Amino acid sequence: MTQSYINPSAEQIAALRELDLEGPLVMVNLLRFLPDGGAEQYGRYAAATQPFLESSGATVRYLGGGAATVIGPDEWDSVILVEYPNVRSFLEMVGRPDYPSELRDAALADSRLYCTQEGQR
Repeated sequence: MTQSYINPSAEQIAALRELDLEGPLVMVNLLRFLPDGGAEQYGRYAAATQPFLESSGATVRYLGGGAATVIGPDEWDSVILVEYPNVRSFLEMVGRPDYPSELRDAALADSRLYCTQEGQR
């Protein structure tokens, strides 16, 4: 059985906090939905998170379906790029006690989340 990943570990959040990143960043979301309603459930999550994104200054820059895998074996149902003003705004948003992460958890079979920043290698 292949391991799936839905939420970051405490170690991953701590490492993100420790990064010396200034300025905007883009979070790359790769999503695989649960069969039988995962995509619809994710739609509910997306609607519920809109106010959180707005208050954190985030902007969805791209939302698309995974049309084809060109390199590697992984297949993803959706790719979402979200730009945040800085690391702090992302961490504060997802750390809020009223953030609806349970809706996301109920929608996904697997995911990846990559923190990227323009000009970084």
